[in-house]
Amino acid sequence: MCGFVGFIDGGDTQQDAGVLRSMTDAIRHRGPDDADYYMDGTISLGFRRLSIIDLEGGRQPILNEDGSKVLTFNGEIYNFQEIKKDLLAAGHVFKTATDSEVLLHGYEEYGTGLLNKLRGMFAFVIWDKEKRELFGARDFFGIKPLYYAKMGQTLMFGSEIKSFLHHPHFQKELNEKALESYLSFQYSPGPETFFKNVYKMPPAHWFRYKGGKMEITRYWLPTFQAEEDKSLDYWVDEIEKTFDDSVEAHKISDVEVGSFLSSGVDSSYVACSAHVDKTFTVGFDNGTKYNEISYAQELSEQIPVKNISHIITPEEFWGTFPKIQYHMDEPLADPSAVALYFVCNTAAQHLKVVLSGEGADEIFGGYNIYKEPLEMQWYDKIPFPIRKLIGKIAGALPAHRGLNFLVRRGKRLEERFIGNAYMFTQKERRAILKHPAGAPAPEDLCKPYYDMVADKDPVTKMQFVDLNMWMVGDILLKADKMSMANSLELRVPFLDKKIMALAGRIPLKYRVNQENTKYAMRKAALRRMPEKWAGKKKLGFPVPTRVWLKEDKYYNIVKEEFLGENAQKFFHTEKLVKLLDDHKNGKADNSRRVWTVYAFLIWYKQFFSESPREAA
Repeated sequence: MCGFVGFIDGGDTQQDAGVLRSMTDAIRHRGPDDADYYMDGTISLGFRRLSIIDLEGGRQPILNEDGSKVLTFNGEIYNFQEIKKDLLAAGHVFKTATDSEVLLHGYEEYGTGLLNKLRGMFAFVIWDKEKRELFGARDFFGIKPLYYAKMGQTLMFGSEIKSFLHHPHFQKELNEKALESYLSFQYSPGPETFFKNVYKMPPAHWFRYKGGKMEITRYWLPTFQAEEDKSLDYWVDEIEKTFDDSVEAHKISDVEVGSFLSSGVDSSYVACSAHVDKTFTVGFDNGTKYNEISYAQELSEQIPVKNISHIITPEEFWGTFPKIQYHMDEPLADPSAVALYFVCNTAAQHLKVVLSGEGADEIFGGYNIYKEPLEMQWYDKIPFPIRKLIGKIAGALPAHRGLNFLVRRGKRLEERFIGNAYMFTQKERRAILKHPAGAPAPEDLCKPYYDMVADKDPVTKMQFVDLNMWMVGDILLKADKMSMANSLELRVPFLDKKIMALAGRIPLKYRVNQENTKYAMRKAALRRMPEKWAGKKKLGFPVPTRVWLKEDKYYNIVKEEFLGENAQKFFHTEKLVKLLDDHKNGKADNSRRVWTVYAFLIWYKQFFSESPREAA
């Protein structure tokens, strides 16, 4: 588990080891245990290591037997021993006991066919010295990041964008289209990033770069094909068996593994199944709504396992936020990212590897909004033009919960659902931006995914969009960046190909129904824990930003940013202040929208107003 960076060019930087070292040092937090480098006059590769498997022998970059191919890799391959057996039988010679080397020989043996043999999380590149060709890939779900940038004749690639900033050919420019899309999604959607000409490699894609040309291909896609002829007990048995198998695989390590634990069913199921020695929890001192520590401690006593917890103070939360936005590389307006930073920080004081519950909601149907299409289905029988008209009238009236239903049902699913967050509509973001850049409408960015599941029910469509958009852009971004900021490896046993294959067969009624979300998964969890945890309503990670923004101290911190020089570059600042004032005065709950703009401004300050560095 680590970080890597590299670049290809025919210029003078290939002779300058200092450039490669400074790029690699920028991601030291991803691997404080070791560093190594490879330069051959055409390509430079830098690597930082967090030692988890083969502690002595696992240094990278790793070369094959004749030195013609070289690999750098970030992640874990959980079935590497099985693949290694086949490769040894085929005559490959291994120099280490690492999972990394399996990728190198596996690519020699199977080419791109290797990818679908893998089980794990990964981003890696392999340089073929003889063909002068770079091959790379990102894992099935997008657990591990991989970025690339083409600046003139130079290709840069690696685990984090911040390392590119240290290359003399890198031109730092803000991508204002990304800002516009971010205002709707609360993260940067799709392959573009906030830096012009810097891209994310999409999940489940491989690339080949040769002669200045980049070829990108998708190699895997999650599928939903419900099997209606099986009982609930069958699905519960299958979930239990498949999940136990995944947890076992995700525990492979030469160092201690712990587990995160909140009050929710996902992390509770992981903790109850993993038989670890330590669990980790954080909360806020703002009443029980914002503090899950008592739930976590109670369950830990029942398992039994040691629970280590930390109360996040408002001062810690607000004071650490600039550092968090620096580590994200791109702005992320999900307040729970801050909580995740602190639980990672707490865990990192005790061990190097933790298990976490990400992915369960997208795979098994866990978000409360997935119940929406099942509510008052009779209303959908009213002809759409009439519903649309009712929705327009309702939208013109003061906001109210009942009216919100009419507004949403006056739009088709493809318009109203772009993922778990929908901050500013296209019209609203244009109104607050001084220079709208003409970014695509939010629904246009989601359309390719809706088209892939056009024949499915509304809930399955929502899950599929979230698996490809929200989970990658928000959930897994913060999971990787917040854990790595603390030199901690975070593993996600729900995000396993075998679990996805199983979940894709489960009928809708056993995923989401009137009784609960993640219905079959909760029944499986109930075999390990009491109903208090297995049946608990989905909360997300509650963060008291809406409370703090009504307090003078934090209201003034945000207002200062909203009136500052950076805000004036991009926004009609009087409209930002109105959003903030309406929230403070109780006219509307604008906390998430306010936070979305504030997060961008803090991120911008880290990367554009000051020389990029980790905030103190």
